[in-house]
Amino acid sequence: MVILIVVAQEPVDTLALQQQLQEVVIEAPKVVRKSDMDLYYPSKSAVDNSKNGVQLLNNLMIPALTVTEALGTIQAAGESVQVRINGREASFEQVRSLLPETIKRVEWIDNPGLRYKGANYVLNFIVINPTVGGSLQSEASPALNTAWGYCWADLKLNSGKSQWKIGGNFKLTNNLKSHREYTEMFTFPEGNTLTRRETSRGGSLDNTMGMGWIEYNYVKPDTTVFYAGIQARHTFRNNTDYDGLMSVDDGTDDVLLSDHSGSDGTNPTLSVYLEQHFARKQMLVVDFQSSLYFGKSYSDYMERLEDGNGYLTDINTMIKDRNQAYAIEANYIKNWDKSRLTAGVTYWANRNRSVYENLGGAVFHQRQDRVYFFAEYFQRINKVTLTAGIGAQYTDFMFKETGQGSNSWNMRPQAAIAYGINQNHQLRLSFESWQSTPSLAETNIAPQQIDGVQWRIGNPDIKTANSYMLTLRYGFNLPKVAGSFGIRAFTSPDAITPLLYWSDGRLINTYENSHGLRNLTFFFAPQVEIIRNWLVASGYVQYRMERMAGTGYKLYSYNWSGNANLRLTHWGFTLTYQYLKARRDLWGEKISWGENVSVVDLSYNWKNWQFGAGMIMPFGRYDQGFRMLSRWNTSEQHMRLDMRMPYVKVSYNVQWGHQKRSAQKVINAGANVDTSTAGGR
Repeated sequence: MVILIVVAQEPVDTLALQQQLQEVVIEAPKVVRKSDMDLYYPSKSAVDNSKNGVQLLNNLMIPALTVTEALGTIQAAGESVQVRINGREASFEQVRSLLPETIKRVEWIDNPGLRYKGANYVLNFIVINPTVGGSLQSEASPALNTAWGYCWADLKLNSGKSQWKIGGNFKLTNNLKSHREYTEMFTFPEGNTLTRRETSRGGSLDNTMGMGWIEYNYVKPDTTVFYAGIQARHTFRNNTDYDGLMSVDDGTDDVLLSDHSGSDGTNPTLSVYLEQHFARKQMLVVDFQSSLYFGKSYSDYMERLEDGNGYLTDINTMIKDRNQAYAIEANYIKNWDKSRLTAGVTYWANRNRSVYENLGGAVFHQRQDRVYFFAEYFQRINKVTLTAGIGAQYTDFMFKETGQGSNSWNMRPQAAIAYGINQNHQLRLSFESWQSTPSLAETNIAPQQIDGVQWRIGNPDIKTANSYMLTLRYGFNLPKVAGSFGIRAFTSPDAITPLLYWSDGRLINTYENSHGLRNLTFFFAPQVEIIRNWLVASGYVQYRMERMAGTGYKLYSYNWSGNANLRLTHWGFTLTYQYLKARRDLWGEKISWGENVSVVDLSYNWKNWQFGAGMIMPFGRYDQGFRMLSRWNTSEQHMRLDMRMPYVKVSYNVQWGHQKRSAQKVINAGANVDTSTAGGR
């Protein structure tokens, strides 16, 4: 199968023109539309008012993005964003440690190609050779009214063609007050119902973790690039504790309940990368990653009468994981003057070992192997660009104790047609597809009791699911307004979703390959320069219509979501306001929503320092939850957190000497280790 892609000629790279003219300074446009991405060039004011890569990204005001430095998140239209540095997949912490002066441009890819293996969006930082030989960056940002905050530091040292980098961070969330509002109605096969309502008696949230890293880069321009890095993340405490009073409509007395769940563990990762250039514009790139996880997940759920005489329900689940993940990817790239051939193969291996202490120490082993092949050919003919590409993935997984498992082949075609009316206006029609493999939690057959009525059991017979998306997008650049609007259609005909059914008086929560999810989204993402070099606004708004079908149900959902950002910069001060209205997702028989967040932040730059203060959730009420629409379980939950937190921050950034660039890693194998999840309401 061959996929044909037709795109218009790429616009001129105005930054390159600026470098060629040397003595003539030409300000690059904020956005350059290309056939497969948008290029954002940092302005001088954006660089001057940033002390790290995340702050610079925030100052670029990319309309679809929601960058919340205080919470350590980067999202687009409510979905995750794959972040890369010179093509190498990177973490939020690695982006934060970038020097703003070294970022040449930011590539925003809202229809990633086959090499990105199903990413929703890709954000790629192109970093040039710094003019300094060492740097020390550090920042601390504690809250003033609760035990919350983060701090980090990163040191770079250079010698010849080599660069060493060492750093670490620490994030604290301790005893953050929370409340839960929960109502549920069970409908039994015989038709009778049971309604339970909870009144919160208080709760708390803990999420404290730290990470350290050390990296080595060797760069011999146009010949060899080598990178090796080790990082280790440790979760000290990730717990949710809740106490409530539950009333039941069957005439029984009110019930005191306690619901405590959490996890902790250590996740070390090794990454090694080699890029070798050959004659005639040929390149071979190889990336290897290995990731381990040692940790535990627990859930304790208890129900007892108010008089305290015995427990009606007492569930204790403890899962200890010792899991491994390995991945290796190799790409061959051949460039001609107006064309390019890329072919690659990736192999992933996951080996999971879970001990269920609540089941008498029962041990479960899961093996999962995946192989992915792809090839793309790029050809430019005058004002037309052609690309043909196809990918294929083989997935195989098995439970050792039972011999249960499955395997499948899935094709991954991709296509796009882009027409550049001129540098300021562009139309793009793109089609993409990807696969979602079953997770450890979705396939593990070990039974987990959730409460006095419900149990969770994985399904080892589910298959890898396919997803397809078609997007029509119009991008524009006007004197003071830039942005895009369009329509997106998505379908996943065999999506892996939860399934509920009754068995022996228990409501079983398991998983199935459903009858499919379909949605249609209309979106608009503008950026407006209200006062030149002073006041800029950007945002993203979308309206989505969804239909989900599975065993015994067909459901519909309609909702608005989006974000708004306002940035005022003058005299070294930067005032930022950000608001995010979370998207509501229909998945299986559940509609879930994330956190609606607002942030106000004021910072001031002075020499190598930055001082700031702000508040999380100055307006609105924190709400994260879900609504179950199953015929067997109709319920609604709201999780409320005391998130109105003022904070201060101090950043320090100093540079010296002569520094070589970091490795320009263009692929990433992606060894993602699995973790278990203990049952919980």
